[in-house]
Amino acid sequence: MKTEDLALFHRIAETGSLIEAADLLNLPKSTVSRRLQALEDELNIKLFHRQSRSMTLTSAGSHFYQRSLNILAQLDETLFEMTNDDAEISGHLRIQMFPIHSMNVLMRAIFRFMDLHPKLTVEVINSAESVDMVKNNLDVAFVVEPALDTLDLVVRPIFTTDLRFYASPQYLAEHGTPRTPQEIESHNVALFRLSNGKIFNELWIGAEEEVRVRGNFCSNSVEVAVEFALQGRGIVYAPTEVVVEHVSNGQLVTLLPEIDPHPGECYLAYPSRRYVSLACRRFIDFIMQELAPEGVPTNMSAEGNLGRRSCKPSEEPFPPNDVRFRLKHAV
Repeated sequence: MKTEDLALFHRIAETGSLIEAADLLNLPKSTVSRRLQALEDELNIKLFHRQSRSMTLTSAGSHFYQRSLNILAQLDETLFEMTNDDAEISGHLRIQMFPIHSMNVLMRAIFRFMDLHPKLTVEVINSAESVDMVKNNLDVAFVVEPALDTLDLVVRPIFTTDLRFYASPQYLAEHGTPRTPQEIESHNVALFRLSNGKIFNELWIGAEEEVRVRGNFCSNSVEVAVEFALQGRGIVYAPTEVVVEHVSNGQLVTLLPEIDPHPGECYLAYPSRRYVSLACRRFIDFIMQELAPEGVPTNMSAEGNLGRRSCKPSEEPFPPNDVRFRLKHAV
């Protein structure tokens, strides 16, 4: 029995579809079907109930899925223990990246990791959609704080950013300057929405105070929201490093500057109910050392932090300070 056929079986079980599994694996449907049939013949058991639009595990298939999941995890654990940090990694990584303002920092780290492991292939999906990472065969995701309650993940903070409210002098001249957090609530504020429909309209000011904002414009892009403010149409809630040039040249004004900024967070996430491959472990270890050395996330709003850390693996790939967020309606 080949380990790649076990992995193929897992993709079919997790997607519930031969076609979807074939698409994720970039294989012809006929190849996936043939290899699945060969696995069933080898085991002499029926793994799936085959229907016209979906495939569901039989009782024996479900049992085999759970046991083989542990087998794959133990195999990868053994390989991880036997492979030193400098060994070249092969395989394929699928990475989801939410529309994060510091995407260029993450991409530089990804490209550096690829340079260290030329046999590795990487696929980056830029999407704000909260999806089932197991079903969609995603190894890692970079997600923002408000998206976490919709996902079943192990998450590890990699960087923070200072969040404040900003507006253009034109808007403030016409609508007045808010002097308190409560006054922000009566202004036109750019809203943020994920593709699942959730709107970020309860925003933090400082460490403890929360305001509920409203507005006539919504986007899932920080840059688009900043443009909304630059055009004098309303207020934007944005990371300091995104608007620093606009503030310095007078295009935007910092609101409530006497209150400390709110520390927003970005996380590296991976599925909590799936084994983590050797390539994925090494990648997680690499990113953590790059952006959160010694467990301390990088503050992207601090001057001089970007692009100055060397990229090298740490000796502790999975420290005990992982944070776990569970799905409220887990499958």
